[in-house]
Amino acid sequence: MIEVHELTKRYGDRLAVNAVSFTAQNGEILGFLGPNGAGKSTTMRMLTGFLPPSAGTARVAGFDVIRQSDDVRRRIGYLPENPPLYPEMTVRSYLTFVARLKGLPRARVPGACDEAIERMGLTEVSRRLLGHLSKGFKQRVGLAQALVHEPEVLVLDEPTIGLDPRQIIEIRSLIRGLSGNRTVILSTHILPEVSQLCDKVVIINEGRVVCEDSRENLTRESSLEEVFLRLITADAAEPAPGAGQPSAGV
Repeated sequence: MIEVHELTKRYGDRLAVNAVSFTAQNGEILGFLGPNGAGKSTTMRMLTGFLPPSAGTARVAGFDVIRQSDDVRRRIGYLPENPPLYPEMTVRSYLTFVARLKGLPRARVPGACDEAIERMGLTEVSRRLLGHLSKGFKQRVGLAQALVHEPEVLVLDEPTIGLDPRQIIEIRSLIRGLSGNRTVILSTHILPEVSQLCDKVVIINEGRVVCEDSRENLTRESSLEEVFLRLITADAAEPAPGAGQPSAGV
């Protein structure tokens, strides 16, 4: 369903994402795990077509994210770290706007919005202004806008950041119910989130993938926290490519 091959992003001399490769199968929840600043959000933005890569390729359902970006966007629902909400709109009017923006036929829009509102538990606030909602309800609206066009793939970037413990439990429960026939990529630095929700884990550090395996395999003999810390520590201790090597011509 998702194939990422040596995806790379440079900002001038800074290498933010360095030849990242991984795959995610249909119906799988993949945890894209790494410390803050590891390159998670940059990778998600390239995968969803919001940011062009400097090198490498990515395909979603067989479509190239660069050459066939419109096809990819129709198949992806994306919840960025800060949901793109308009505070002066109501929940329902916002979801109607998003559904039309994503190309749903006009006749399907009301039903699609109703379904997203019900699925995300937004019925009681559907006529309220987005600017008046709590952080937890705003996050639910963010999930609803990602789902309103029934995408094959969901990309969720730090979906529980800034929520209180009760809201975190609620959002995780909603995410758990979104898999099945749908592939979910969950980008996070929160280890319990991956432990509770994910089938597969990709660990990224300083822009590079340091591990890709099933959660079951990774935690067979150690906790995910122990595995994560060991891999991140070992990766940080490795010299950068070319370190200690003489320069050309010396």
